[in-house]
Formats: sequence, C-alpha cells, structure tokens
Amino acid sequence: MNSLDLPKPPHETRVVVAMSGGVDSSVVAGLLKREGYDVVGVTLQLYDHGAATHRKGACCAGRDIHDARNVAETLGIPHYVLDYEDRFRESVIDRFAESYLSGETPIPCVECNRSVKFRDLLGMARDLGAEALATGHYVASRPAAGGGRALYRALDPARDQSYFLYATTPEQLAFLRFPLGERPKDETRALARDLGLTVADKADSQDICFVPQGGYADVIAKLRPEAARPGAIVDLEGRQLGEHQGIVHYTVGQRRGLKLSVGEPLYVVRLEPETARVVVGPRAALATRRIRLTGLNWLGEGAPETLADLPVAVRVRSTREPRPARLSWNAAESCAEVELAAPEDGVSPGQACVIYADDGPRARVLGGGTIRRIGALQAGAAEAA
Repeated sequence: MNSLDLPKPPHETRVVVAMSGGVDSSVVAGLLKREGYDVVGVTLQLYDHGAATHRKGACCAGRDIHDARNVAETLGIPHYVLDYEDRFRESVIDRFAESYLSGETPIPCVECNRSVKFRDLLGMARDLGAEALATGHYVASRPAAGGGRALYRALDPARDQSYFLYATTPEQLAFLRFPLGERPKDETRALARDLGLTVADKADSQDICFVPQGGYADVIAKLRPEAARPGAIVDLEGRQLGEHQGIVHYTVGQRRGLKLSVGEPLYVVRLEPETARVVVGPRAALATRRIRLTGLNWLGEGAPETLADLPVAVRVRSTREPRPARLSWNAAESCAEVELAAPEDGVSPGQACVIYADDGPRARVLGGGTIRRIGALQAGAAEAA
C-alpha cells in the first residue's frame, strides 16, 4: 500500500487535488507530487467574485483561482477550473437564505462540502481517472476495522475541521484523502516554503466565502427581501420590549445589538419566523439538555435505528469542544435525539450537532445532523418564564 492506502506505486496512482488557492490545498498538491503521484489540480469557481476579489481572509475569493494556477505551474501539474456557480447558488446560497428565513442559523460550509465538493467534484475526479480525491482539510481518515474508512479529529486541535465534515458519507470517505490531518499547521507553512510556493504566507480563509465583509444579513436581504420584515422583540411572556428590522439580524444566544434598556442582560432565546418575533430572556433560558437532529449522517457501527442510550460526545458549535452526551433513536419522531450530560447555552436550530465516540483530542467522528427547532426541548426556558 502506498502513503494513501492504495494498492499501487505512487507513479501509477492518479490523484485529483481540490485546490482552493490557499496554502493548505497547495501543500497537499506539492507533497503528493513530490512523492511521485500523478497529480491533477482542480479549482472550483463557485460564486461571483467581484465584491470579494481582494478581501483579506476571504475563502475562494477572486485571486484564489490565479493563486491555484500559479501553484500548479510551479509544481508542473495539470490544472482545471470548473464553473460550478449555478450549482453552488442553488445548493448553498439559496438554502442558506431559506434557512435564515426559517429562523435558523445555517452553516453553508457543511452544505458546500456535502452537495458540491464531495458530490460533484468527487464525480469529476472519477471521470478524470483518479483513484482518490485529496483536500487540504484538517481532519484524519484511517482504514476501519470492518472495512472502508473512518473519520477522526485532526492532530492539530486548533485547526481541526471535523465539525464541518460530519456529513461525509462512507462511500465518499472511501475515495477521499486528507494528507494534512496528521500534521500541525506550522509544519504546513514550512512545507510550503520548502516547496517554493508563493502562497506560503497567504492568510487563512475566515469568512463565509460568498459574503463580502461578513455582512450576511445584507446578502440574505438582497436574495430574499422578505427577510427584512420588521417585527417585535418580546420577552418569554410575550411582552413587547422593542422592535427589530428583520429576524435575519439575530441568532440564538446573541446579546449584542438588541438595543434594549431593561436593566438586565438579555439574550436571544428563539426566533419565530411566522410572526417575525425575536424572543429574548435571561441567560438561564438558553440552557438546553435535549436536542433532536434531522438529516442524521451516521458513520458509526450498526444502523442508526438501533441506537439506544449510546455514550458519546457532541459538539453543538464549531468553536466548542465535544461534551459528554447520550445518543438514542426516537422512533416516534424518526430522528436521532441527544441528551447532554450538562446543559449547553446557545444551541441554535440550523447549526450542526456533530457526534464523536468520546471527547478525546483524536476521537472518531460518528456522524451528526442538523439541530431542529428546539421548542419544548429547551430546558430552562419554562423555568425562567
């Protein structure tokens, strides 16, 4: 087996590398080329780059295609640019806007990986005769004991991207490779300099790629004017405390920007899109113990319908560490249900709940799903009221 766990010498193994124009994917292409693989670089054109062309910290900004092309020329590998703007708009941008209109807080990066990169691009890689698609994500995959591959948290905890890749299917995992999952970020930049890549010191992407200057509310209002429908800000008992200019400007757990003078800190507890109401309350009202998930992607052993009080660890936001919980299948609702060992604040519908085998730094990813609107499952709201 070669370094990618494939049964051929590197020079007989074609690998497509998804090149975003950043340092991580560029180093992946360089490493595989240096090891002797038959490397083909592919860059996706996903959106209208105009507004974000020169914005520092943007992912997939206008200059990224140029950077990826330069890296490919430096490495001496073929490079293709694929126009996926229409697919990206339909699968990611439109869904992003619809989710916000529904009172949710979506994660477009998860949907992009699920419906564009690891579906369409993976198919293109196979059409090009590749035996693997490699990316610059910081996540690890290894052969599983029962066959196929399993997904794990990356070596570098500060860079771990497993939260955004939970929706990767077993079939996709079998074809995907993540060469940076066992490397720290500082080593990646050192390798970029050693390979002579011009992107060695390029800033990492930080924002949603299609949102100029981080102003997602403006983008959504442009796509869906009804998102700017004004409404009331009310407390847990329904008393009006103020007004707002669209629920799209708010997310569960938010404290700043409410512009209320009531003498105590208040937080967004939930959004009610049907009535355009923003419901606020004390911090205690944010505490959540039970979460139901839609669209469960299961990477663990057995069928999800057999899950019953399984000890796991879960992550309800990308910036939080996994916390102990128990996972079961709710047959009546046909969904997975998570019971947290301790309450979590700011659990927001539309966000991902990612499930791990344990809370260790190299834990296996067992899957995940989208957090449903919590409603009565939100422990603390009734008590606070």
